[in-house]
Amino acid sequence: MGERLTGDDFNNLVRYFTTTAFRLEVQPVYTVTDERESLDEFLAGEPRPVTEFAFYAAWLDSIRSATAAGKRVERVRVLEEPPTEYQRWEMWSGQYNCAAGETIRYLPRSRAQQIGLPITDDWWLFDSAKLATMRFSDSGEPLGGEIISDPQVVAQHRTWWDLAVAHSEPASLRRRSRRLRRCDG
Repeated sequence: MGERLTGDDFNNLVRYFTTTAFRLEVQPVYTVTDERESLDEFLAGEPRPVTEFAFYAAWLDSIRSATAAGKRVERVRVLEEPPTEYQRWEMWSGQYNCAAGETIRYLPRSRAQQIGLPITDDWWLFDSAKLATMRFSDSGEPLGGEIISDPQVVAQHRTWWDLAVAHSEPASLRRRSRRLRRCDG
């Protein structure tokens, strides 16, 4: 068993790495109170930039700071087919993550299953040395997680990360967002 993660830890995961942070994101929806207003606006067809929401702006600042210091932040999102409303919002809002320096890639759930990726829990892999596992309820509510340093467990997740990247496709930005840099790692 590793170090347990608290709610604050989830919001500050970038503190756990010095060079690379890789996330495999597999939930069809996340029930995060701080995202609700932005998601609702998006679904109503009237989204404001996520930078106008304090929680998201703080996250983007941490990504921007990390990437400006030469660190890599990457994520592969496993998508339902078709994507859920929440995942459509994530694809739209991801343009801001990309502008902050994060690389985002997408992988259909059926393909993830075919290649043998574990797609029940999310995780971050930090510097290929620490793993942060994250569990969620069926409705997307955070249930907790832990930091694991066991070399065998970390090595297996590194293999899964490489597999996820090899089979995913880079994110593409919508035409109206051309001013933001692409996030095709």
